[in-house]
Amino acid sequence: MSQIDAGAAPATPADPPRQPVGLIMTALLMVMALAMLDQTIVSTALPTIVGDLGGIEHLSWVVTAYLLTTTVVTPIYGKLGDMFGRKIVLQVAIVLFVIGSALCGFAQDMTQLIVFRAFQGIGGGGLMVIAMAVIADVVPARQRGKFQGLFGAVFGLATIAGPLLGGFFVDNLSWHWIFFINVPLALVALGVIAIAFTAHPEQHQRKIDYAGAVLLGIALTAVVLFSSLGGNTLDWGSWEIITMIVVSIVATLAFLFVESRAAEPILPLSLFRNPVFAMTSAIGFIVGLALFGAVTFLPLYLQVVQGVSPTASGLQTLPMMLGLLVASIGSGVLISRIGRYKIFPIIGTLLVSIAMGLMTRLGVDTPNWNVILDMIVLGFGLGLVMQVLILAAQNSVDPKDVGVATAGSTLFRQIGGSIGLSVFGALFASRLADGFAANLPAGTIPGGAFSPDMLRQLPEAVKPLVLDTFVNALHIVFVVAAIIAAIAFLLSLMLKETPLRTHGPQKDDAEPAAVHI
Repeated sequence: MSQIDAGAAPATPADPPRQPVGLIMTALLMVMALAMLDQTIVSTALPTIVGDLGGIEHLSWVVTAYLLTTTVVTPIYGKLGDMFGRKIVLQVAIVLFVIGSALCGFAQDMTQLIVFRAFQGIGGGGLMVIAMAVIADVVPARQRGKFQGLFGAVFGLATIAGPLLGGFFVDNLSWHWIFFINVPLALVALGVIAIAFTAHPEQHQRKIDYAGAVLLGIALTAVVLFSSLGGNTLDWGSWEIITMIVVSIVATLAFLFVESRAAEPILPLSLFRNPVFAMTSAIGFIVGLALFGAVTFLPLYLQVVQGVSPTASGLQTLPMMLGLLVASIGSGVLISRIGRYKIFPIIGTLLVSIAMGLMTRLGVDTPNWNVILDMIVLGFGLGLVMQVLILAAQNSVDPKDVGVATAGSTLFRQIGGSIGLSVFGALFASRLADGFAANLPAGTIPGGAFSPDMLRQLPEAVKPLVLDTFVNALHIVFVVAAIIAAIAFLLSLMLKETPLRTHGPQKDDAEPAAVHI
């Protein structure tokens, strides 16, 4: 790590330990990729899993269980990493992830698989947040941009690669291997981290905020459940959804009360008095809302309007991932060179807003090159935003709070994504149902259920009306997403830029934070 510690003087106890940054980053990128892949890899394998294990009525829980536990444990891992050292916490997370993956592969029925997926998510949530926080332990903020860019690239690639790898394993091996493949890769990463990563001295204060952790877990569980199930599995007006909304509000208020009095809060409220952390969290929430909500409908457009297969629709979104890859890595390198970051989320959120606006013009006869161009603009915009927000948040807080700051940034993006999926799904379904009722003869779409397979079975005379109704329903999704992204752009203009630190985390301990809380 000589390129980071420029001084020639021998290391002192106050200096960060010299570490093989490249080797550590390779292991961290690996564990980050595994955690992200497991959010999407099961999607294409679900029909095969149901055919083998049964329990189709619980199908959505295979995805929801993992999403739920990864979200709930994110802030807890961030705080534990700050308190006990990130090396041991990351190792525990990897071990839990490995055990959960193996158990998923050996599941004998759907109930077991759902329980094991939840267990796997307990480890997976730690992989994501601790991996990003470890960067702050081994690389100063000024040098951190290029590494954060790589993490952003892995995030984007894993989003697309998950369904493709899932389909490959199902077609060539069995669905069990979408879980078994995690085991050797995670064990390799575990070995590298154990040997190469030198932990920083642990914090002395170890009073765990159990009450805060429980209340935050209840609040996040309720939010994820009502946003995932509302308008889909359960009606928004059902007593179950209303109960979950009430529980989330009550638990959140109780959490705020407990945290304001806790000696060592699981998510320090003082962070939200930090203008940089508060603003990056808000932008991340909105970007997650727009990204995970609207981007979900791009493959649906390709499958319904252009008539491609699910696997082909995944491949056709590669231009978006290419744009994200180039922008994420490129912005990271530029940040490391110029030491400034504010301009990147400004340009990025503007491009996301423009891309969503362009997608409101997608129609039945839109040429493929036009769709590709829109996706490249969207991917480029996202690549300029996502990891830069985490870098800004880490740089703005005391080193002792890097873990919770990283976890907080990740958490708000995840919650935004979960709510975005639900809101945009409900908006699209409502607009589509109204369009079918107004434009099609009664009974054309049995039960109001619509799918690409059903479209192929309809009479040719009806198909143009169905497709027009479909794209009109899709337009409202992209219109709302464009407005949301525009709000993120306005918030980015107000983001306070603090100088990126040029020294290691241990030296930071002896110096004041860039933003005083």
